[in-house]
Amino acid sequence: MISPGDGSAYLKHLGAGEMLAFTAADFEDFKEPRPDLPKEMEGDLEPIVRFLVSRKWPFRLHATYGESIDRDLAVFEKVEADLPGSVSSLRWFIDHAETISETDIKRIQALGGGIAIQHRMAFQGEYFIDRYGATAAQSAPPIAAMRRSGIKLGGGTDGTRVATYNPWVSIYWLASGKTVGGQRLYTSSNILSRLDALRLWTADNAWFCKAESTQGTLAPGMYADLAVLSKDYFTVDEEQIKGIESLMTIVGGKIVYTDPTFTAASSVHQPKPVNISPIWSPVRAYGGYQLGGSHAWPSIPIDAAAVKSSVPSGIQSGSGGMHAKVNPQDFFMYGHDC
Repeated sequence: MISPGDGSAYLKHLGAGEMLAFTAADFEDFKEPRPDLPKEMEGDLEPIVRFLVSRKWPFRLHATYGESIDRDLAVFEKVEADLPGSVSSLRWFIDHAETISETDIKRIQALGGGIAIQHRMAFQGEYFIDRYGATAAQSAPPIAAMRRSGIKLGGGTDGTRVATYNPWVSIYWLASGKTVGGQRLYTSSNILSRLDALRLWTADNAWFCKAESTQGTLAPGMYADLAVLSKDYFTVDEEQIKGIESLMTIVGGKIVYTDPTFTAASSVHQPKPVNISPIWSPVRAYGGYQLGGSHAWPSIPIDAAAVKSSVPSGIQSGSGGMHAKVNPQDFFMYGHDC
């Protein structure tokens, strides 16, 4: 969503992905053995990439494991060799890359690409250690090697399917090197400073949407997108980073959110509350981000009849194949996905 600062907003199409071809994507459940991409993957992926570059469309590709990335890159390199500049002129990138090799980081960089890392290790780090060992986990993903290479690197959440949408949990993981359960994953060499972790989420991310000239930093001529935070990110205790919230959010110079407890001299600082949708969202029942003292969303009494009428019948009845019957308030609260 782009806000040019005049009160309007529009959606910006950034390209294709992240499932360019079903056979080219490896799943990310570290409780399960690493999947090998099928032998037909290259034949499925190549024509899609050729189509995208013919239209000059950027793209992103889900790739968790180094073994998958190695094969994916061979396809991109083949297309680039046939059509010089076709891939390297686009802002394309790999998503996730937990076990990428330093060689493949350089291959991505040579093709003009980037890497977007997400904090699934904050939630699955213990499972990763159980399967691959603590030593392998120390560089999953190899954040330090990525930073040394100078490759374009951005931070994200991959929420809400495999992780929370909350950016502060991701920033906590980057700056502390720990899972949400307290398991230390990384040594100091693979942990970012708080400033670099924040940059990954702001200035560095602007490259991925070709917005370096308008977004990502607070400077003259840039969109006035900022937040007044509940705690000082740079000085607060490490464990409190993941509980930081916005007291006021400004997009394009316009106040779009204030904390319910925030008091202001003028009603202009009290924007109309955003409607919570769908009405069976756990946010309505449980309040904010489930951390002590959170005021992000006030708890709203649930109208049981209204909730039942709004929940898709497949969730209510358990119909539709492998979907089990699920309490709608628990559907997302405990990590269920489609």
